[in-house]
Amino acid sequence: MTDDRLKPLTMDSSKFVLLSDHVPGIVQEIRYYSTYNFVGDRIDGYEAPCALLTIEAARALKAVSNRANVMGYRLKVFDAYRPACAVRHFVLWGIEDLDQRMKTFFYPDLEKEALFSEGYIASQSSHSRGSTVDLTLLDMSTGKELDMGSPFDYFSEVSHPDYRGITEEQYNNRRVLRDLMMQNGFVPIDCEWWHFTLKDEPYPDTYFEFPVTLL
Repeated sequence: MTDDRLKPLTMDSSKFVLLSDHVPGIVQEIRYYSTYNFVGDRIDGYEAPCALLTIEAARALKAVSNRANVMGYRLKVFDAYRPACAVRHFVLWGIEDLDQRMKTFFYPDLEKEALFSEGYIASQSSHSRGSTVDLTLLDMSTGKELDMGSPFDYFSEVSHPDYRGITEEQYNNRRVLRDLMMQNGFVPIDCEWWHFTLKDEPYPDTYFEFPVTLL
């Protein structure tokens, strides 16, 4: 587990923007501002239900959105910049908190301690560097999310992008999202179909601490 003291933390929000200012029409369902998340409480540092990103990541996501719109989709964001204090909330919940009331919904096949070893929770998150986003696609004709075979933050092998125990349509929907993101400068990870980080992120070694709020 990474020692937070080895990485610099900063409260400087000057290089961050409200995503909605740069990607008009983007849908935001900021789960960690709500209680519908794997912890079951609002997460520390989320003071407003909005998505923040570095300006570089926001511009890249605008390009993703433009292409998605042409294809008949809209972007829906679940999380973007995540304060370092939120990550600490996750870690303390995983280590010290015995509460498992959201297990059925988010990690039915895993024990809490396995969320760390399986890579779903880390002591430092790329989200805290400001250029990582969790998102899905909406069908513009129906207003509904595309069926990706598992919901956001469902910690299971089923959520791995290359998992084939889902329908062909669900797998193809994941591929559409993945291709859109990668074609516009984002890179995926191997355990969450919804998670992407800007390849040329501007602050690869800096973790930010300021709260999620309207800038």
